Amino acid sequence: MNSADLDSETIDRVIEMAWEDRTPFEAIALQFGLLEKEVIALMRREMKPSSFRMWRKRVSGRQTKHLQKREFVAGRFKSQNQKT
Repeated sequence: MNSADLDSETIDRVIEMAWEDRTPFEAIALQFGLLEKEVIALMRREMKPSSFRMWRKRVSGRQTKHLQKREFVAGRFKSQNQKT
């Protein structure tokens, strides 16, 4: 799915998931079909520049945003809105 094809409710949910520390980009890709680079582009487009910079600084290098880099598997929190 292309980020341009998303309705406003879905865009809000993607932004919410992207801000969550423990929601990996892979979960966003599975639920909405958006790759990490597409999520970044959506965040850049939908957020104020200062908010986008703050988010990128927060997410860059964060192990919990990538399934392969996680040190834990069991016991992770799962939002009721998250399908995976």
